[in-house]
Amino acid sequence: MTYVNVRSIPHYCEWVVSPGEQYPTGKPVMVFLHGWGGSGRYWQSTAEALAAQFDCLIYDQRGFGRSRGASGRGPNTYELEAYADDLAALLDELELQRVYINAHSMGASIAALFLNQYAERVERAILTCNGLFEYDEVAFKQFHKFGQYVVKFRPTWLTKIPGADRMFMARFLHRSIAAPLRKAFLEDFVQADYDAALGTMLEAVSKKAAFEMPQEYANFKMPVLLVSGEFDKIITAEMGKQAAMLNSRVTYRVISGTGHFPMLEDAPTYLHQVQQFLQPIAV
Repeated sequence: MTYVNVRSIPHYCEWVVSPGEQYPTGKPVMVFLHGWGGSGRYWQSTAEALAAQFDCLIYDQRGFGRSRGASGRGPNTYELEAYADDLAALLDELELQRVYINAHSMGASIAALFLNQYAERVERAILTCNGLFEYDEVAFKQFHKFGQYVVKFRPTWLTKIPGADRMFMARFLHRSIAAPLRKAFLEDFVQADYDAALGTMLEAVSKKAAFEMPQEYANFKMPVLLVSGEFDKIITAEMGKQAAMLNSRVTYRVISGTGHFPMLEDAPTYLHQVQQFLQPIAV
């Protein structure tokens, strides 16, 4: 593990390679982006499974997990475009010219922007639990009001309550996942930087995002795999289907019996779909 300064802010980064190997191995690089309130920790098992083909880079985005926030840096600090620029700056710092992207939820929205803003730097991309939503002014205002309360009320003692992790993850999952993972999710949520958590939430679910994201999907120039969980309550499979229909370069797959974290709820099926998508890549 290490910290890399990205636009003057320390970002936690971790290389995952095959046992007995050290980075760099000469394999292509796959970069993993986590979703809102989380960290790179939940990508660990997926990265380990793909390490035979890739040098896998896990990092915590600004203000989340083990990376610092950016308070006082202006009103545009938490726009998703700024996080896409963070990724480009991270690749520059690590001297990585062209990579594969594997991103989830809000991280997939950031990745979608990156795929178009920095298309020359991406070979292929995997976007998990992402899609399009229609703008509804009343519903969005209600969501923002509730979301601001949720972000504000995150006492550290919440992580000490027995069963709190299970209740916290109930809305996100259709199948159970290991207790250590549930606890890690709750810890990451509680410890996330307030400004980053609030700012990215308001940006990700916004009128701007609702109108701009369809165009982002339509403009992809590289092969993209879009994966949905059949019972995802956060970003439904129908939202994913609508996004995939905008571009023939997007391969769309639904993993049955899973919710918002198909890579953890049904890892074998998720990895099978990813490997099929990556078949042209020589090991």
